Amino acid sequence: MKIFKIIGWIVGGILVVFIGIIAYVKFYLPNIPVKDINVEITSERVERGAYLANHVMVCMDCHSTRDWSKYSGPIETGTLGKGGEIFDQKMGLPGKFISPNITSYKLKDWTDGEIYRAITSGVNKDGHPLFPLMPYLSYGQADNEDIYSVIAYIRQLKPVVNDVPRSETDFPMGIIMNLIPAVNHPAPIPSKNDRIAYGKYMVTIASCADCHTPFEKGKPVDALRFAGGREFLMPFGTLRTANITPDKETGIGSWTQEVFVNLFKSYDSIQKLDIVSGPDDYNTIMPWSMYAGMNNEDLEAVYQYLRSLKPINHEVEKVSFKK
Repeated sequence: MKIFKIIGWIVGGILVVFIGIIAYVKFYLPNIPVKDINVEITSERVERGAYLANHVMVCMDCHSTRDWSKYSGPIETGTLGKGGEIFDQKMGLPGKFISPNITSYKLKDWTDGEIYRAITSGVNKDGHPLFPLMPYLSYGQADNEDIYSVIAYIRQLKPVVNDVPRSETDFPMGIIMNLIPAVNHPAPIPSKNDRIAYGKYMVTIASCADCHTPFEKGKPVDALRFAGGREFLMPFGTLRTANITPDKETGIGSWTQEVFVNLFKSYDSIQKLDIVSGPDDYNTIMPWSMYAGMNNEDLEAVYQYLRSLKPINHEVEKVSFKK
């Protein structure tokens, strides 16, 4: 009958459109151009880049080998930038993601513009999207000069011969990932005299909210931003991040600035302690030993910004051990 033919044409048309959209997303996105950048490597940039990459943006956290026999998994000597760390389904992720080697052994053929695009927009040299475990949406809000400093530092890393396999993405994340990269919007570094604005800048490029906000169905719960509770599956059980809003009962509202700063600085020595095997012992993915290298002025600004946030009463059970 004619009506069935019409329905058939409509259904067929919808399928063609749907397939066309999927094909466009899969094969033509992300479409982020490479900027023509030539970063001059200066001692000042390398020093600033080393500070950012190791103690603020903590790029080296994922792109090096961490020693999990010690608290907070400090970086093993000689592994800076070698990549190869695995983040997979055992951690609740939609695939097997492996951090790439970012030493000159692998990046020697990358232009500065390609490195810039990867850091700030999440697209690799070949135009493929990076899984947002790499917090490029936060890095994309950094001042261009800070990104140039990170590039200068990376260019100076000792080459480490380490060939890393390609990451493998579960369906449909392999398609969804193409929609996430975006053109970055760099923001100038605020004056250090504006403690809250400067602290917000540091918190943003450190991607603190990424871990300290709970996720539901793969998306952050905006109403609980910074209120902790994001879950990480660990060998010993489930680890949850802390509430860092200024709520006095469940957050850091009762903390003084001195207590906050001293907590970070205390991990300069704690990182050297071995994990003792026992039923109540657990490790943390929080790279305390890296953040301990932030200078006091920056940590104080971070504290001032966090204290300016809306207090959110959100009790977090820190860890649930496997039975």
